[in-house]
Amino acid sequence: MKRFVPGWRGLTQLFAFTILPLTLLLLVIAFGGVNMHQQDMRALVGERDERAVQSSAAALESELHHRIATITSMAVLSSEDLTFDEIFATTNDLAEDFNGEMAFLDSDGGLLANTGNESFWTWVSQNAQSLSLASPSDREPVFSTPILDPNSKRLFVIVSAYSASRDVIVAGAFSPETLAAETLSTTYPTGSHVTIYLLDESRRLLFVSGALAQDRLESDHPGVTEALQGQSGVLYVKKDKTEHVVAYSPIESTGWALITEEEWEMVVSPSLQLTQMAPLVMVPAFILALIALWFGAKQIVQPLQRLESKAAALAWGDFNAIKESVGGISEVQHLQLELTEMSRKVQAAQNGLHDYIGAITSAQEDERMRLARELHDDTIQAVIALKQRVQLAQKSVKDQHGRQSLNELETLAEQTIENLRRLTRALRPIYLEDLGLVTALEMLTRETSQNNHLVVDFQKTGEERRLTREVELSLYRIAQEALNNVVKHSKATHADLKIVFDTSEIKMEVSDNGSGFMVPKSPTEFAPNGHFGLMGMHERADLIGARLEIESALGKGTRLMVRL
Repeated sequence: MKRFVPGWRGLTQLFAFTILPLTLLLLVIAFGGVNMHQQDMRALVGERDERAVQSSAAALESELHHRIATITSMAVLSSEDLTFDEIFATTNDLAEDFNGEMAFLDSDGGLLANTGNESFWTWVSQNAQSLSLASPSDREPVFSTPILDPNSKRLFVIVSAYSASRDVIVAGAFSPETLAAETLSTTYPTGSHVTIYLLDESRRLLFVSGALAQDRLESDHPGVTEALQGQSGVLYVKKDKTEHVVAYSPIESTGWALITEEEWEMVVSPSLQLTQMAPLVMVPAFILALIALWFGAKQIVQPLQRLESKAAALAWGDFNAIKESVGGISEVQHLQLELTEMSRKVQAAQNGLHDYIGAITSAQEDERMRLARELHDDTIQAVIALKQRVQLAQKSVKDQHGRQSLNELETLAEQTIENLRRLTRALRPIYLEDLGLVTALEMLTRETSQNNHLVVDFQKTGEERRLTREVELSLYRIAQEALNNVVKHSKATHADLKIVFDTSEIKMEVSDNGSGFMVPKSPTEFAPNGHFGLMGMHERADLIGARLEIESALGKGTRLMVRL
């Protein structure tokens, strides 16, 4: 049993310092999420009820305007030479909106004609002076206050308009309860949790529907005062252990108020309430996921990341990097073994290729030296002899025009000699053979500055020491190619060439302030991307056992370093 104590201790530490805190955090997030979810649902129900009550109020307004239009049409028809019965017949379809029937009254309120509900209109005629009917001074139709029919005990609202051409009042009666029931049924269907109140200016209930319906509302009922004042909005009211959402909106044409009320938690379905606690069910799965995540990170992700960095080093020629074990699961280790075997084969093939490239490079340098020697010994000497003959000819020519032509020919010969000497130095760096690498690099920077619109600074650090001919020539050619790239491609105005002699290594660096470029991720991409100069420098560095590093970005210049 004692052998398993460390394992149990490790599990205890894992639980105490990782799983338990994360589980507590999950619980906090879960309950916090439930609370946030409730607040969001509360706000969502409030917004929904506010939009619904405004939409319903607008629908009632539309129906009231439709009745105004009907009465207005009848008032217009009364100005024509038509009897009352003919007018009723003409507007029979429009009269369907008036379930209290329609009538014509004289200016004193006397009943002239009606479509039905005789007892009600007779009572209206007898009490016309006390009712809010249209008068000659009213240019627009008028809504009366709700009137209780003494016979049917129902409330009616009369819409009336005065026709001056016939000196009559056109009136139509409708039940606000019926109007509200028909209009609001689409927004608030039967069985909904919403309670609806429709009140007139005197706070009298015209229509009420819903589970929370009351026969009368308290004077301080939320939303009533605001709606009667022409405002719309939503209120949250605490009642017992629940919270109600009260939405309100005015009906401006009649001065009424539409109020809706519901318990917002009733809107949330039981299944949705169950989903609020779903995060708690995920706790065990979360713990298992943490363990799997830890195992995956420790045994898969981290070894693969280390293997990726080693593969990147392998791509740049570091064959020893891939041999160091990265650990992890057996599949990762097998992958590393395959990469190691592949690197061994690539290294063997690369060694053979390096020998071939080395032979080609050596032959190229020999051909350059032969060509430089021929240019120096034959071509340059011939041009020098040509220049001397021109100088002799100048002494015998007396004609001014001929002398000028010979002067031009002499200048051309001098330029040709200088160009040939520069070409010879480029083909065969005589300073490198006679005075060493540092002097050759210094002369290279000086010539590059003189022959181009570019300022090149040279800097040496450490004590100079002579290297083998192959190493010095390779470093010189790399610097030469790098400066040529700066001149041709970088659009730089300044460049630096530095060489550092340390006890353990030699570093040569070429940098510029040019436009920069996107560096390929691997030397294998040099040729496909057209970077043949970079590929040549990389091969020269490999031949002498050096490492080439390139840093560049668009608009930020380029830095090339060779470490030997």
